[in-house]
Amino acid sequence: MNIILFEPAELGKPLSRRDERTLHLLKVLHKKPGDSFEAGVLDGNLGQGRIESIRFDGALFYSLDLQEDAPKRQPVRIAVGFPRPIQIRRLLRDLSNLGLAAVDIIGTELGEKSYRDTKLFKDGGARAAMIEGAVQARDTRLPALSLYGRLEDWLGERPWEASSTGPFSKSPLLLALDNVRSEGALALLSAMGQSVVLAVGCERGWSDRERDLLEAAGFLRLSMGNRALRTETACVAASVLVLEKMGALG
Repeated sequence: MNIILFEPAELGKPLSRRDERTLHLLKVLHKKPGDSFEAGVLDGNLGQGRIESIRFDGALFYSLDLQEDAPKRQPVRIAVGFPRPIQIRRLLRDLSNLGLAAVDIIGTELGEKSYRDTKLFKDGGARAAMIEGAVQARDTRLPALSLYGRLEDWLGERPWEASSTGPFSKSPLLLALDNVRSEGALALLSAMGQSVVLAVGCERGWSDRERDLLEAAGFLRLSMGNRALRTETACVAASVLVLEKMGALG
């Protein structure tokens, strides 16, 4: 953990002996009463925490001094065709770690329908994965996470236009990964000075009908070479390329 992150509802309450944050502070960082640590509150500020005392039952009491603003989310929204459930945790962790503003998981025509039965979006597993990514990046904010049954539902709603403020207040650049009917290469795209909406299909890619839908919605279809990549690999690689071209990694 690069930061100890607290839920707003937890503030003022001690951490239990078995809490992973208590274990990390005491067993990994070897902290003791009086020692400080990096801390933050979800959707709030960053700063310093201090271990005040450890009760006889192992409960850890702390104080917080949070004066630092959290880093801004990168103005990138990514839509991903439902990946395998085992990949979802890693994918959400890594996209949160990169600081993307929003992640949309969508059903696609060539995607495996059974993947949508995962309980990760109901049992807190998806949120826990994004928190893990934020903790690693020393951040307190998480990507906005949404689910869509079909590509046309997502394109019809156009969630990046839902607000006149925030990272997508300007018309974003609409990009879709496609190694079959591509119109160019993502790596050769010129520098971007605006927000980006990036669509990535399932491991089997887009159907021809979905390609037509993306084109009609204004998406430019670009490839990342002729190799078929895992969904999570394609998402992370494309996100890093987009962030580099936006100047976010400089």
